[in-house]
Amino acid sequence: MDKGDGCTESIPFKVVDCSRERKFGVVASSLQDFVDKACEKLNITGPVKVVLEIDGTEVDEEDYFSTLECNTCLMVLADSEKWVQQGRHLRISGDAVDGGGRRLGGLLSRIQNDVTQVSMLGGTELELLSDMDPDSLTDIIPDKSFLDQLKEASGRFLCDKRQAQEALDLLKLYHTATVMQEDIAKKNRITQ
Repeated sequence: MDKGDGCTESIPFKVVDCSRERKFGVVASSLQDFVDKACEKLNITGPVKVVLEIDGTEVDEEDYFSTLECNTCLMVLADSEKWVQQGRHLRISGDAVDGGGRRLGGLLSRIQNDVTQVSMLGGTELELLSDMDPDSLTDIIPDKSFLDQLKEASGRFLCDKRQAQEALDLLKLYHTATVMQEDIAKKNRITQ
């Protein structure tokens, strides 16, 4: 991120908490700058660890941080938190049903009555469906083939939804930069 003239360039990143329920954009010029801004956005205090959201790789060196691409998604973990693969904590195993499992059971029942509802679901619900374990849900819906196909379709809808959101985020960033350039150009014309 160092341009060679001693100046550092700010880079946009995405930051999520360990539950992946809160996501923010942060522009930072260093790892410490990122940590400060991310902790403020996520309202986290105390020691934290920064990891790549996708695989849990720890980002603890400035040199590595400076190699990350624009809009890399990073997770900030409080001292007591650990990275978990996306969706892993939401799966139902045997008779153990957590809050996510109850929501998933209700969602499956609704969708079984009207499969077209899948296209109208939000990201959290699509994530529940795409991360489900069809083998452990046959007590709710006996048709495992239906569950397998629903899981695959939900994954495709979720991917499309994320790509659309990223495209909109990029468009918003481009629009903001264009407006800023126009303002600068206007101020330059006024001062001349």
